[in-house]
This record gives sequence, structure tokens and C-alpha cells, in this order.
Amino acid sequence: MTSPDDGTVLVTGASSGIGAATIRRVAADGADVALLARSEDRLQELADEVAVDHGVDAHVVPADVRDSAEVAAAIESTVETLGSLAGVVANAGLARGSDVESMTDDEFLTMQQVNTQGAFYTARESLAPLRETSGNIVFIGSFAGKYPRPFNPVYAATKWWVRGFAMSLAGQLGGDIGVTVVNPTEVRTDFGSEDGTPFEERFEPGEVTEPEEVADAVAFALGQEPPTM
Repeated sequence: MTSPDDGTVLVTGASSGIGAATIRRVAADGADVALLARSEDRLQELADEVAVDHGVDAHVVPADVRDSAEVAAAIESTVETLGSLAGVVANAGLARGSDVESMTDDEFLTMQQVNTQGAFYTARESLAPLRETSGNIVFIGSFAGKYPRPFNPVYAATKWWVRGFAMSLAGQLGGDIGVTVVNPTEVRTDFGSEDGTPFEERFEPGEVTEPEEVADAVAFALGQEPPTM
């Protein structure tokens, strides 16, 4: 895949934030897009927007990345509907709780399931169609996946997992599929809204990274030829 407009790009967590910005960015480059998240209404609204604005095909695939069968069905539907799969962005992720002593089982398990299992299911199910197109998979990691994060060790651990998985997967694939992990710092999105003030309200414009800046990095990665990562 030499540029994002060479085929279909599927994005998980596509209904808002980095995911939505990435959909808009690659659609502007001419790529057909598949939008995966749980919120069908928000996905459909974004799909309609990019189809009108950029004249691309936009396929909505509502799914929960914690459910391997739903992820498999979504990727199969994308290939059947849009013909191929040249790029995948494993973006779905969230944070819950922060203090280890008071973190509930549900908070712990939800972060594990979305951030690590979701990335694994997305990768596993997309490797076969990506191999056919010599495509790329991009994982959205985090600055917290490279350095300690004292105010949320469990979230940080999930992002260390994503980074380690992505880099090790690249070695296993041997260059057949391009693998990249993008590690942004704080991004002005609705991230953090579940447990407090979302980043888009906590930070002023220009104070931290904007989702469109991360989307630019993702689009650049999608445009590389394997084994570049």
C-alpha cells in the first residue's frame, strides 16, 4: 500500500476522537473506509459525512472489540462489501479508574479487554486480508506505553502491552505486512470523560496534541510500503 487511497482502511474506535479524525483524514486522501465501534448512530453520521465530502465508500460495522466473533464478522463484512483491506488502525482504547488499591475488578478487566484483547482480535482477524494487499496495520499506543505513568499504572501496562505486541508482531510477519505503533501524549478528545473531565475540556487548544495531528501520523504510516514500520 503506497498511499492511503490505494484501498480500504478500517478503523476501530471510529466514532470519536483519534478514530474519527483518522476516518476523515484517510477519506480525504481518497480511501474507502470501514468504521468500527459500538455506537452505530455516531458511525453512520460520520460515514455519511465523509461519503458526501470526499466521494468515498463508507461502510459501518458496529462491533465491540472485546468480542472476537463480532470483530471477525466486521472484518469479513468489510472485505465482502468493499472488496479488500489495505489498512487497519487498531485505535479502540479507554482508561478506567487510576488508583490500584481502589480499582474495581470491572475497571481493571474493562481496560484489559478493550486495550489488549481488542488490539489482538483486530490484528488476528485482519492479517489474512492485509497479507493479500501487502497492507499496513497501525496500533495506537501511548506515551504511557514507553514511560511509567504513576497516576494510572494499569492503563500504562495495557499500552506497554500494545507496544510490545506491535513490535514483536512486526518481527513475526517478516515484512509481509507493515506494522507501526503510534505513541501520542495527551490528545484533546473525550478521553477521560468516563471518570472525570475529558481531555478536550481539560486542555486549551494548542496546549497538547490534537486528534488531527495523530491522524496525520497514522495516514503517513498507512502510506509506507512493508517492511517499513
